[in-house]
Amino acid sequence: IRETERPVIMSIGMSTLEQIRTAVKTLGGNNAPITLMVCTSAYPCPIDKLNLNRILSLKKYFPMFRIGYSGHEVGLWTTLCAVAMGAQVVERHFTLDRSMKGSDHAASLEPKGMALLVREIRAFEEAQGVGNLGPVDIERPAMDSLRRYK
Repeated sequence: IRETERPVIMSIGMSTLEQIRTAVKTLGGNNAPITLMVCTSAYPCPIDKLNLNRILSLKKYFPMFRIGYSGHEVGLWTTLCAVAMGAQVVERHFTLDRSMKGSDHAASLEPKGMALLVREIRAFEEAQGVGNLGPVDIERPAMDSLRRYK
């Protein structure tokens, strides 16, 4: 894998920091095209075991890599939280029917759920803006009518 120099998406589920460092070194070190995916390997994963703050930890320890989130929980909101915390890549399991037998169908997304997740992530990206301080153009009418002093 290292010799191909192709991008690698690596889950950190079940891994210690030292194991992650060893894997990164094996894959080529700090200059390798690696995306580290926060993951809890439980299907479905209880909300209190997601430990989304690992996204922030990975950003601290591995600022040179893209950080992502691989979700195995029921619902969408925690994946949106992961994006808000800085996850640049999102992976969710996909199924045609969540009631199917198997270890991960219950935590997977059906087509409508996946489409909704993508729409919500795109809406979040749009809502983020660019971060500059000061009023935005849409506030002009309110500024004109609500401010005492101009």
